[in-house]
Amino acid sequence: MVFKKKEEVAYDKVETLIGAGTSFQGVITAQGTIRIDGTFSGEVETQADLVVGENGVVEAKVKARNVLVAGNFTGDLEAKGKMELTQTGRVLGDIKVKNLIIEEGALFRGNCQMETLQEKKAQVNTNEAAK
Repeated sequence: MVFKKKEEVAYDKVETLIGAGTSFQGVITAQGTIRIDGTFSGEVETQADLVVGENGVVEAKVKARNVLVAGNFTGDLEAKGKMELTQTGRVLGDIKVKNLIIEEGALFRGNCQMETLQEKKAQVNTNEAAK
């Protein structure tokens, strides 16, 4: 039996920051980790992680590797890895994740679709066979 090393998420290595008291509307495309402590509306796509801080308010369509929500998030979210919702976090919307962690006291209202690696491979194989 082979045990995989549990992947640690480095939420503290932020490359893009929308600070408290800042409002931004638009599209963010990034390679690194994004942290939002202010207000953001639009779309976010990053190859790394997204952090919505305790004071963060996000209304967006999001694609990221891992997502941590400690503030308010409204919209659709797709995480290739895991989504963590802390006790101060609120998510209103639909999410698609591999792993989901919800702390006691958090609020999640919406739909959740979880996909395992095996299901993803099966879907890719089905799509390739249909071509």
